[in-house]
Amino acid sequence: MPSFQTKRPVPYGPQAMVDLVADVEAYPQFLPLCDSLTVLSRSAAEPGIETIVARMGVGYGPLQESFTSRITINRALHQIDVTHIDGPFRQLDNRWRFVPSRSGCLVEFSITYEFRSFALQLLLGNMFDRAFRKFAEAFESRARTLYGPSADITPAQVRPALRSPT
Repeated sequence: MPSFQTKRPVPYGPQAMVDLVADVEAYPQFLPLCDSLTVLSRSAAEPGIETIVARMGVGYGPLQESFTSRITINRALHQIDVTHIDGPFRQLDNRWRFVPSRSGCLVEFSITYEFRSFALQLLLGNMFDRAFRKFAEAFESRARTLYGPSADITPAQVRPALRSPT
């Protein structure tokens, strides 16, 4: 089963990065292969934990697919877990962890996926593998666009920046 993991230091605090990754509605603006994203539901199980169910449309040229995922955001643990609900994947799970550091945080990203059909795996597997490997870079680039080159960011500055046009 294909998987990918990376750990990357960034000059932004863990809360700023959690807020950035949790802003799923902005994904079509910067995420590779993401053509659309619709939030189907949003709920708070307890303070600091939010669950979003979203449908993402992905595509490359004439190849178009969509899938639904459950996104669990745990702000206290600086962690986001994504699990597949339906779509062309048999399995699609990814995890973001944001570990505080002196100069910002360490972003830990992992993803494991498997297509339902062998034909889709052959057709789309390499393209998705390359895109997943670029996800962490896309989020880092988005952070630089929103927050600037370094991390003197307070929580009050994060949320307005996420909603500003790019």
